[in-house]
Amino acid sequence: MKSIAYVGMDVHQIEIRMAVVDAKSGQLIAEELTRNTEDSVRKVMRRLCKRYELRCCYEAGGCGYVLYHWLKAMGIQCAVIAPSLIPRRPGERVKTDRRDALKLALLYRAGELTEVHVPTAEQEVARTVVRLRETLRREVMASRQHLLKFLQLRGLAYRDGRNWTEGHWRYLRGLRFEGAEAAVYSEYLGMLEFKLSRLKEAEGQIQELSVQEPYRDRVARLRCYRGVDTLTAMVLVSEVWDFKRFASAGHFMSYLGLVPQEHSSGSSRRQGPITKTGNTHCRRVLVESAWHYRYRPSVSVRVRRRQQGQPVGTIERSWKAQYRLHDTFRRLGSRKERQVAAVAVARELAGFIWAEMVAEPACSAGSRQAAA
Repeated sequence: MKSIAYVGMDVHQIEIRMAVVDAKSGQLIAEELTRNTEDSVRKVMRRLCKRYELRCCYEAGGCGYVLYHWLKAMGIQCAVIAPSLIPRRPGERVKTDRRDALKLALLYRAGELTEVHVPTAEQEVARTVVRLRETLRREVMASRQHLLKFLQLRGLAYRDGRNWTEGHWRYLRGLRFEGAEAAVYSEYLGMLEFKLSRLKEAEGQIQELSVQEPYRDRVARLRCYRGVDTLTAMVLVSEVWDFKRFASAGHFMSYLGLVPQEHSSGSSRRQGPITKTGNTHCRRVLVESAWHYRYRPSVSVRVRRRQQGQPVGTIERSWKAQYRLHDTFRRLGSRKERQVAAVAVARELAGFIWAEMVAEPACSAGSRQAAA
């Protein structure tokens, strides 16, 4: 019978450093350095598998989940570790690839590491499309700043309303420059229009994806909540996917980095800003959605249209969320900065989102009326 060995891997784009630790003694029994290619990894793993039953792990990072899928295809157990939750000694000042690989193997053997959720190939495709939209959104914002700065340096500003309205676009397209400035301005404006067209196309792809299985039901239920439309719902679904892996709403809030930092000892309790660990994409869209709750509870025509045919329990929870989150925003906004209030509302909204996604869908409002 083969003995169990834990393999810690420090993964880089070009090479992978491995440390193999015996499961019983915890002693280092082998070290490997191989290229980060499928053939090289398979060669090393086949040699190790002849002597040991392997338990591999590596930190989540820029190399994604490619190595994970290689090992799973070989039938080798592999875990992808959350980097921010790896224990670190305060006095540790030396960091090398060999030390990192050995540290991972020892901590994995001790059960001190936290695994991240590895998406399937289908889930990763959806996540890629959604993240493309975020990238294009940042590119559009950068191009807008470049264009406005170009005009500001020449004393030009639109004073007949808000920027990026139809009137503002007519103003921009009507400006005329001479010489090299004309070429520069044309390039800035053309670049912005091109990025906007690509952003619109990406949003269209997300819209098409949201009405397909297995996204349709989840997205439709999330859209019943104020401030959550298709794009926000797709970010939440594609990034988290399995909400039931969180034991409670508090665990989900912590995963999003929306819980406050805390340093308490004895009778003293000190809380600071939010941790900002975990998934930044979900945290951003929830904070954006939280600003909608500064208004009094109401159901607009658009929200009412989105709620048609959805489960009664979902509609009731969305209405309860409006009252509670508006009260939180009003109460905190009266004595703290509005940005702090928005983050607090986003934290509570995350709790409602978790409760909605782990709840079993009941009959829809239309079905109940038909039954009656």
